[in-house]
Amino acid sequence: MRILTYRLKDSKEAYQVGFLKDTLIYPVDTLKTYIADEAVKQLVTSDPALFYLQLQSLPALKAALEKASQSIGIKQESIEFGPVVTRPSKIICVGVNYLDHVKEMGHDVPKLPVLFSKFSNALIGHEANIMGMAKSDQLDYEVELACVIGKTCTEVDESEALDYLLGYTIANDISARDLQKRTPQWLQGKTLDKSTPVGPVIVTTDELKDPSKLAIRSYVNGDVRQTSSTDQLIFNIPTLIAFISDLITLEPGDLILTGTPHGVGFAEKPPRLLQSGDEVVCEIEGIGTLKNKVD
Repeated sequence: MRILTYRLKDSKEAYQVGFLKDTLIYPVDTLKTYIADEAVKQLVTSDPALFYLQLQSLPALKAALEKASQSIGIKQESIEFGPVVTRPSKIICVGVNYLDHVKEMGHDVPKLPVLFSKFSNALIGHEANIMGMAKSDQLDYEVELACVIGKTCTEVDESEALDYLLGYTIANDISARDLQKRTPQWLQGKTLDKSTPVGPVIVTTDELKDPSKLAIRSYVNGDVRQTSSTDQLIFNIPTLIAFISDLITLEPGDLILTGTPHGVGFAEKPPRLLQSGDEVVCEIEGIGTLKNKVD
């Protein structure tokens, strides 16, 4: 299944949850009419803040999606994409986690995952504009595979870690390198308002079963900047979930950004950083394409 948040274009309404099937978006509230079990139907909500807390309704929604008439579907050109999770309780990011990126940055291979955080103010959706250059003139792109937690997990074993995932999405960890580097802590360069696109959809684990060898790429104005595979991850997804959940209880809707491969603009000689008007496209095999422009 492919889950997203959206609202109709030119609408000021809150984002709601929908499902992408073929080229159409099916609203959760409309799919409810295809669910016969009243108890399950009562669990279903289109509010993104609550939807990820009630994922026991997902099998019924999957069955409803199979039955649904195309007449209730909405064309993509009619909607504005939101961030696939609008207000996660936690956004945990992993730094220097691709072997090829560690080499280009001149770092030692980390012995433990390098963690930092973001906040929900940073999140934007597919085709939304990345915040402008007012705060930083050293904006960099970073395509990343992101994991969405599906149920509460704490002290999870690696062998069971993937059972706690809802699915996977794409993130662009836009980094303000000047702000990131001016102190030993990276936070101020990593969570500026409207700086982190996530989307366009969450692909659930029943559809994307193996995240270990996915092609991952980024482009700026059509020029290939990053091209790699998730087999370059130093700490794979089960390891990350086990490590993080040993420290922090993860909850439904939480995001884990797993790191970026080589090819970031800051590492180029001379650096090739983003400018106002640039279009950044991030692609991950099995998920799709995340596209955004810099204001």
